[in-house]
Amino acid sequence: MSKQAVAQRTRDLGPADLAEVIRIDALHTGRKNPGYWKGVFKRFLEDSDGTPRVGLCAEGERGLVAFLLGEVRAFEFGSDICGWIFAVGVDPAHMRKGVASELLSEACRRFKKAGVERVRTMVGRGNVPILSFFRSNGFVGGSFVQLELDLENRA
Repeated sequence: MSKQAVAQRTRDLGPADLAEVIRIDALHTGRKNPGYWKGVFKRFLEDSDGTPRVGLCAEGERGLVAFLLGEVRAFEFGSDICGWIFAVGVDPAHMRKGVASELLSEACRRFKKAGVERVRTMVGRGNVPILSFFRSNGFVGGSFVQLELDLENRA
């Protein structure tokens, strides 16, 4: 199968894209989460606290086929300011055709223009498709290790 890009146009995500982002996310998670996505859209598209944010989407012949969200921020424990990708989703009918890589490339251009030198993300260990996506786009293990504590089992 050729890696022919399906997206006809990459553009900024807008308020009218909310339903399609919810739809694409639900195709991967198995559940719709409109409250979460409404909050994300409000923060990304309405709040102007000065934080450089990236909200991109790719359109195909029949509408939205992919989205990507990220922002410039400092992380805890002495991390320098960097770009963070916190959401990427592709309609399964359009996966493995370069659409998400196209969005990631544009996000990286914007992060670089905002003055950051590094882009980070966090991926669940068991999420092999998204791990493979980021690794195929040059992401490697970083200098920080994410740790967690299950409070349900803590005395």
